Amino acid sequence: MSENTKNHWEIVYTNKKPHEVSWTQEIPQTSIDFIKGFKLPKSASIIDIGGGDANLVDFLLADGYTDITVLDISAASLERAKIRIGDNSSKVTWIVSDITEFKPEKKYQIWHDRATFHFLTTAEQIHEYIKIANTAINGFLAIGTFSENGPTKCSNLNIKQYSESDLLLAFKEGFSKIKCVNEDHKTPFDTLQNFTFCTFKKI
Repeated sequence: MSENTKNHWEIVYTNKKPHEVSWTQEIPQTSIDFIKGFKLPKSASIIDIGGGDANLVDFLLADGYTDITVLDISAASLERAKIRIGDNSSKVTWIVSDITEFKPEKKYQIWHDRATFHFLTTAEQIHEYIKIANTAINGFLAIGTFSENGPTKCSNLNIKQYSESDLLLAFKEGFSKIKCVNEDHKTPFDTLQNFTFCTFKKI
């Protein structure tokens, strides 16, 4: 992504509170269910791509997971999460990076991404993401994107919509589908956004 994209997200997370952005979830239940459904030990290495100041990390910590990484392009978003979590933030690895420039230093047994992948709109960006995921994942992928019935923009940025078949095609190399679901996310503004969620096993 360009420096302009990074600046965009720094401004968003500096100036808007969680109830002022559409992606906020009080309880990220679908993500929690997917992660628990992989039936891995609490020591499993988990990375939340584009996790920002989302609440998933809080639930993972509360549930006893001990190897959690949160990656986001925005340093401001991660600082907000650290402040919210308090002393427990020291138990989490925080990485500021554009996902297409991420250089993993370890393998992850669970790669979770709710609403980062769909911001990649060029073939080059998508290729880089999938290449990095193939390199970094040693276990499972859980990914959520806006569906073909969802929004075409988010935070004033264009996104790429995905149906189940689109996601299966995107991750056909190196991954085997476990399940896919469509789900409406109710935003803090009482609007609905339709998501496609899929889980895969690395092969």
